[in-house]
This record gives sequence, C-alpha cells and structure tokens, in this order.
Amino acid sequence: MSDLFASVADEAAQKARPLADRLRPKSLSDVTGQPHLTGEDGVLSRMIATGTLGSMIFWGPPGTGKTTVARLLAGETDLAFEQISAIFSGVADLKKVFEAARARQMSGKQTLLFVDEIHRFNRAQQDSFLPVMEDGTVILVGATTENPSFELNAALLSRARVLTFRQHDEESLEVLLKRAEETEGRTLPVSEEARQSLYRMADGDGRAILTLAEEVWRAARDDETFDIEALQDLVQRRAPVYDKGQDGHYNLISALHKAVRGSDPDASLYYLCRMFDAGEDPLFIGRRLVRMASEDVGLADPQALVIANAAKDAYDFLGSPEGELALAQACIYIATAPKSNAAYTAFKGAMRAARENGSLLPPKHILNAPTKLMKGEGYGSGYEYDHDTANAFSGQDYFPEKMGRMQFYQPPERGFERELKKRLDYWDKLRAERRAGDDRPED
Repeated sequence: MSDLFASVADEAAQKARPLADRLRPKSLSDVTGQPHLTGEDGVLSRMIATGTLGSMIFWGPPGTGKTTVARLLAGETDLAFEQISAIFSGVADLKKVFEAARARQMSGKQTLLFVDEIHRFNRAQQDSFLPVMEDGTVILVGATTENPSFELNAALLSRARVLTFRQHDEESLEVLLKRAEETEGRTLPVSEEARQSLYRMADGDGRAILTLAEEVWRAARDDETFDIEALQDLVQRRAPVYDKGQDGHYNLISALHKAVRGSDPDASLYYLCRMFDAGEDPLFIGRRLVRMASEDVGLADPQALVIANAAKDAYDFLGSPEGELALAQACIYIATAPKSNAAYTAFKGAMRAARENGSLLPPKHILNAPTKLMKGEGYGSGYEYDHDTANAFSGQDYFPEKMGRMQFYQPPERGFERELKKRLDYWDKLRAERRAGDDRPED
C-alpha cells in the first residue's frame, strides 16, 4: 500500500512541475532549434564524439536551450555539473565553487561550471575565472543574452569559444508543441489561425510557447476551441522580447537606421512601429531620427533635419500616442529624401585634421589686432574684407600656413547638394584665377 501511495505521490509531483520543465530534453539529440550545435554534424556533437570539451560562452536569446544544453554536456562527458547565477552570486560563492572543483580534480573528476547571465559579473569577477580555466580546474560554460564582444573581458573571450544559439523558428516551435501534446495526451484546443498566433506570441522562445500552451489547457473547458480573439483575451498577448537597455534595443535601432539609409520607407516604418510596440522611449527614437537626418541626408535635403527636429518637438508637445504620428512622418520623409553623407564625412575628416594639427596657429592675416603690438607683429595685415571684393569673394587662404589648403567637404551630384557643388566649383574657379593673377610677373 505504501508503494501505491508513493507512486501516486510521484505522479502528482510530476504533473505539478511546469510543462517546460517536464519536456526538458534527455539527450543532445532531443534538443530542437539548434541543429548547427546539437545536430548530427553540430559543433557540440563533434566535441562530444572526439572527447574534447573546452570552455564556451553560449550566446542567444531566452528560451533557446542554453541551460539545458550545458546540463546535457556534463552528463554526456561524465563531468561534475555546477551551476551558479551571476545575478545571485558574489566573490565568496565563486571561491566555494572553485575550491570544490579543485577537490574533485584531485580525485580525478573534472567540473563543468555553468554560469548563467555571466555578463552580469563585473570585470574583476570575470577575471577570477581565468586561473581556474587555464589550469583545468573547471570547464567554464557561460550563458548570456548580450553580445559577448561588449559585455565580457577580452581575456575571458580569448580562452572560451563563443557559440551562438538561435531563436526558435516556426518549425522548431511546432516540434515543441507536438511534444507537449504527446506528453499531455491531448491536442491543444486552438484553431489553426490561433496556433499560428501562438508562434508569434512566443517570439522565438521555446519556454514561452510551452508556458502559453499550458495556460490554454488550464483555461479550456470541455469541447472548447479558442480562436485568435479568444486566445489573445486569455493570454493577454505576451509582449515582444525587447530589453530597452540591451541587444534587442540596439538591434532594432540599427535595423531602423539602415532601412532609412537604404531609402526603404516601408521597412523603416515596420521597425519604427516595432520599437513603439515594445515600449521604446519615443523621444529616444526622435533623437535618432535627428541623427539620421544629419548623417545620411545632410545637405542633400537640409529640410530633413528641420522636419526631424519638428517631429521630436511635436512628440514632446503631444505625447503618446498622438505624437507618434509626427515621428512616423519624419521617418518617411528621411527615408525618401536624397541621401548624402558628405557633411558627415567632411566633419570626421576635419576633426581628424584638428586633432593632428591642433597646435598650429591660424594665419596672422585673419587674426584681429586689437593692440599696436599685435599690429606690429603682423596680425590682420593683408586681410581682405570679402564684401568689398568682386563677387564678394576674396579667395584668401584661411588654413594654418604649415597645413596648406585641405578639402573635407565633397558634395555629390544629388538633391540640394548639386547646387552647393556648383557654388564650390565657381569659388574654386575664382580662387584659381586669383592665384594665377598673383603669380604673374610684375610689369
């Protein structure tokens, strides 16, 4: 009888566990969504086959199997598995883990140390892993959702291989749903359209799709099937995965900027709306549009900067959601404007020249001479007031004498800059004529 009670209790405990936990893969071959890592010819499968496992950084979005794969690696290579989280652990915790790993090493067993959210450790804490990685005390497997190039020490990255985990696509999410249905012994009570909607709500997160499915089963009455509207009411639509301070934030603003630069207003609007939908600060978007107007349109259409600034101010005045339309309008204008980075390139070139020649004095003839001493030193001598010359253009040199003339701004034959190029060419012609006149021998 006690065995019966124990069996019933075990079954109840099993059902009480979250579905995502119950469906954790038992081997690498069961892992879905990462064929480049865990497939037959995957990187990790090859490592296990050759018996050589080194330290690694698992980089990828939430719900892609980073923790699960680390556990499976330890099991399939007969390594002791230790797991810590950088959120809850400090230096004292690391020391305890390292001491335990050294004790195991002395008895002939190596430790796989899995560090979740490893990017949360500061630089000094990250450096503490270096000695135990180098002497083989631990094989480090760190997991991060953030770009390791920005968040991890170069010394740590040089000792670990970065493996990228990909978001689940619709095919791998369907595999997970079918496994869930087999485990539950019932079909998910949703229409085909609602099932497709579930994939979008999961946003590439395997854990999320299973959690959403579990919510549906809990809520469904007998013989009830949810359509899209009922499903959205039930699960209250999961927000897109988007951390405003981290990679999701930078990826979307990068996509928006490149779509605008590429003169694609439709793609630009799509990324703009994704950022609105994810809760990005619209004033941040407004500031970025101002930057795009300066960097990618510039003087090809000077109105772009005016409109971007006006849209930012309009949002500041109207707030959300009314002000979002002004930002969308500016986004379309900038995307459809003629493109030129000539002003941006000129600025960067001039900044380099300023840094390299920052100690040179301007030529004396363009400096003011407020005292007799300065007049005696030649300050202001020979300066020509442009408005008193023909064409209001004297053609004098204004660069420091040791530098000579330099050209930073080279407008293309596009948009308004076509007119600017005509002006510059005209002034170059006048300047050349003046120099030719100065070089003529006196009568």
